[in-house]
Amino acid sequence: MLRFMPVGDSMTIGSAGEHTWRYRMWQHLRDTYGGPFALVGPREALHDKATDTPTSYEYADPAFPRAHLAGWGEGWVHMAPLIGEAVRAHRADVLLVSLGLIDLGFYTDAEQTAHNVREFVAGARSANPRVRVVALPVIPNVRAETDAPFAAQVARFNELLAKAVADLDEPRSPLLLASPPPSYDITFDTYDGTHPNARGEHLIAEAFAGAMHQAWDLGEPYTPR
Repeated sequence: MLRFMPVGDSMTIGSAGEHTWRYRMWQHLRDTYGGPFALVGPREALHDKATDTPTSYEYADPAFPRAHLAGWGEGWVHMAPLIGEAVRAHRADVLLVSLGLIDLGFYTDAEQTAHNVREFVAGARSANPRVRVVALPVIPNVRAETDAPFAAQVARFNELLAKAVADLDEPRSPLLLASPPPSYDITFDTYDGTHPNARGEHLIAEAFAGAMHQAWDLGEPYTPR
C-alpha cells in the first residue's frame, strides 16, 4: 500500500462545493497506478467560507479518500512543525506539497520560507527516513501582477526551493521538484485570481502526476477524467 499525503494551503484544502485537485489526483491514481494506494492525513474537511472555518464536507463528489494535511491560510511555516507527527501517525510514503504563496504574502520572506522547507523535510524524514516528497513551486497569483516586490519574492523563493530540493535529495528519500503547469493562466484556471477552478485543479494534479511518472515511473501521463 502506497500512502500519499497532500499537503498545502487554500489551493489544496479547497472550499465547499469544489472537487479539489486532491480528487483529480485520486482519480488519476485509481486509474493508472496499478497497485493499492491511499490518500492519508489528519484532516478531511473543506474550508467553509461562510464561517471561515475548515468544517465543510460539501465536496462536489465526496466519494473519494478525502484525507489531507492542508489549511486555508497555512504555509510552510505552519506545516513544518506538524509534518513529523502527521507522517508518523498516518504512515505517509509520498508527500505532495503545494505551499509558499501564503508564507510570502503574510508571514516570511523567501529566505525564511526556504529555511522552513528544510525544516519540513527534516521533520518528515524524522518520522519516515524513506519518505518521498514532490514539491510544486509557487504559482504567482493576481497579487503578483500589481505588486512587484511580492512577485520578486515569489521568483526568489522558487529559486531557493529548487536549490533546497537539489541539496536535500538523496536516494533513500528522494525529493522531486514538479514543473509548474506551463499553460496555467490565472484568468482562465482560477475563479478569483488565486484558487483553482476545475481546469486549474486538473493542471495542478497533472503537474504532480507528470513529475512522478517521469522521475519514478509511477502511474501514467495525466489525462483529465
